[in-house]
Amino acid sequence: MVGWLLASAAAVCIGTTYAQPSPEVQARISAAIAAAQASSRITDIDYTAFVNPFIGTVVLQVVHASVTMRDESPVGYISDPSQKARGISPLHDSGTGSSLGTYGNFEVMPLLCPSGFDTCTTTLEARERYRKNDSDGMASCVGASKPYFVLDLANDLPASFAGGTLDIDPENGRITIGGQYGSSFGPGAYHYQAFACYDLLNSGTQKLSEYGVWTGDTYGLDAKGLGQTHLNLSQNLIGGTPYQSGALFSYEGNPEEVILRVGISFVSTDQACANAEEEIGTSSFEEIQKASKALWQEKLSKIEIDVPNTPPNVTEMLYSSLYRASLTPNNATLETQGAFANTTSFYFDSLYCSWDTFRTFYPLMTLHSPVEFAQIVDNYIDGWRKVGWMPECRANNLPGWTQGGSSGDSIVAQFAVNYHSEAQALGVNLDDLYAALVADGQVNPPEWNTMGRQVNVYKQFSYVPFAVLDTGSTGRQTREGSRTLEYAFQDFGIRQVAQVLGKTDDVEYYTNRSYWYRNVWDATVYSDGYLGFMQKRFPNGTFYNTDPVDCSPKDTRSSQECSLQEDNQSGFYESSSWEYSWYAPHDTGYLVELMGGNTTFTNRLDHFFDGGYYQAGNEPSFQTPIGYHYANQPWRSVDRVRDVVMNNFNIETAGLPGNDDQAAMATLLGFHLLGLYPVPSTTHYLIVSPFTPKYTIHNAYLNTSTTVTVTNYSAASVAYPIPDGVPAYVKNVTINGVPAKSRCYVDFYDTFRVGGEIEIVVTEDKTYDCGGPVPESLSMEGFARAR
Repeated sequence: MVGWLLASAAAVCIGTTYAQPSPEVQARISAAIAAAQASSRITDIDYTAFVNPFIGTVVLQVVHASVTMRDESPVGYISDPSQKARGISPLHDSGTGSSLGTYGNFEVMPLLCPSGFDTCTTTLEARERYRKNDSDGMASCVGASKPYFVLDLANDLPASFAGGTLDIDPENGRITIGGQYGSSFGPGAYHYQAFACYDLLNSGTQKLSEYGVWTGDTYGLDAKGLGQTHLNLSQNLIGGTPYQSGALFSYEGNPEEVILRVGISFVSTDQACANAEEEIGTSSFEEIQKASKALWQEKLSKIEIDVPNTPPNVTEMLYSSLYRASLTPNNATLETQGAFANTTSFYFDSLYCSWDTFRTFYPLMTLHSPVEFAQIVDNYIDGWRKVGWMPECRANNLPGWTQGGSSGDSIVAQFAVNYHSEAQALGVNLDDLYAALVADGQVNPPEWNTMGRQVNVYKQFSYVPFAVLDTGSTGRQTREGSRTLEYAFQDFGIRQVAQVLGKTDDVEYYTNRSYWYRNVWDATVYSDGYLGFMQKRFPNGTFYNTDPVDCSPKDTRSSQECSLQEDNQSGFYESSSWEYSWYAPHDTGYLVELMGGNTTFTNRLDHFFDGGYYQAGNEPSFQTPIGYHYANQPWRSVDRVRDVVMNNFNIETAGLPGNDDQAAMATLLGFHLLGLYPVPSTTHYLIVSPFTPKYTIHNAYLNTSTTVTVTNYSAASVAYPIPDGVPAYVKNVTINGVPAKSRCYVDFYDTFRVGGEIEIVVTEDKTYDCGGPVPESLSMEGFARAR
């Protein structure tokens, strides 16, 4: 694991107002963009200067920051100035939606101890502090007194401590710490191990004064042991909140800045120390910062836009999104535990969750990072090798809850259809990949809450039935409508890989299964002027009708459960039937027919948005703004995407409409700004209308660069509604000088795989169609051959 340096300021005080983040952040970003726009050296741009990590931190959303906030659970940070800082942790996930929180282990916090060691406020509630006025950091009013620091063993964000140890080596100025902790989005019975190694002396430039251990609770226990060096605590089996405990130390000389070197590991404290020594060594904080910036520049420059002619807010949103898209999943290769200990495959933590990321995260990675994508795919396949099924939602190195089935199928299929020719060279065994897919599609796990699917009853009834007798497996029998829809799309992914491998019989079999989404369409259900909706269904074939409005933003019920709760009766996961009834990404053309043809389909889609059913922050809604393409009215998609972006995304702390969900939201926004949208498990990208006049996507592995130029681009088009007379609507598309067969989509093999030039000519005329075939649908002879 990457070791890192931590600087803790210990001589600042707060006033009566609190603000977060610092106004200087936005001023600095705006100045960097203005300088790049004014510069003639457009090939020497510092893309890291455009990143705003505070976008979306007003609620439970995104940032992968180190400061941990008291009342913000999922990622450990929130911009709300009323929330206090509880410490600085080396372990966080970015943008999860877990209500319990994730990681937040081994927090360190500067303290106010005016009367010495025994008076330090070590417990969680006692040590919390507001942040410094108008700054990015926390504040502790230490003044001229000796700086103390508390290091926490037991308090992680989910309060899941299950035992651990801490050792202080005062002579060498080192604290080793580690223990067992629980998942943030999975069974409470599972535990992972994590370790850290804190070096306190900064290569001999700092000197300890006092040191010892502490333990406490919220009912009066507040005990400290000056000079004691060891803690060995087991899980408190009587239950309740875990006892709090950790180390407490101070420095001589009243330093205003303290540098701590930290290594982390999921294997052992020895490995944590080795990681810090190998990856940091004696490098200074500034040297590590410089090296980190160079690595981020490499990541961000995989997509280069025409900064001088792009609206500044678009530049900031795009590169902030690309930043978040590079934070997770976490490459923890050689840091494995449990069933994956000592695996020879790549290993990634924070697959959080596949249901969120298959739609946009991995299709964007397809365009520019096949090496990293292949490593992640190898990790998915290794899940099948080790436990029988590919991971669905690995959280905290543990199996997390399944949301829609085996969405990892769509992820590995995305890789296989686009990189099957390079798979072997990239370290991916396609035979194993296909075997893993078939296991997900055919083998019922005994417990499918955390992996696999309930495929036994799915195969028996050709849908997931409600209130079915399942004598062979266990799982929460809810979400029957959405699970059927998701299972069918996952079957499409298996079909796509079977086609690549020339398995003709399997292609036919999984093609038929991918049509089973139709088996939960009830043509008799009427809602808000429209007929026909997805519904859950009994084993005898009759439908269990629920109001399609249930679990939508228009649901007026006083109490409702719409997620994984056992009393979620809607039949859908985190969504309404109004929302999920659009879900057949591989066969949307057939949905057009089910809903009554192009006119009814587009009117209904307009009503979905204008009537208040659309949820911008929810993954099942991701593809709906581009649904108009399938009715041969792509200009409506252009308008709708402008609507979605301008009314749901911005550069403020409230700049995201929901949890970033391991950059699912970030990559959705990235695609919108680039004027594209992917069809997962295929090689197709739908063309909308870029928010920038020109961009280049670099694929270092393929040694290709693809430049998209928008002729007649106007910055005035970055608005909703698009002003009359402003060009934004696609007139022509050419690929390396050759007219594209459609204005509505391109194929990876014809474009980004080979590199070159794509020209999109835009016009103010919005009454255009695809000028050729609409995007493909499976039942309409689409996806007929592998590329």
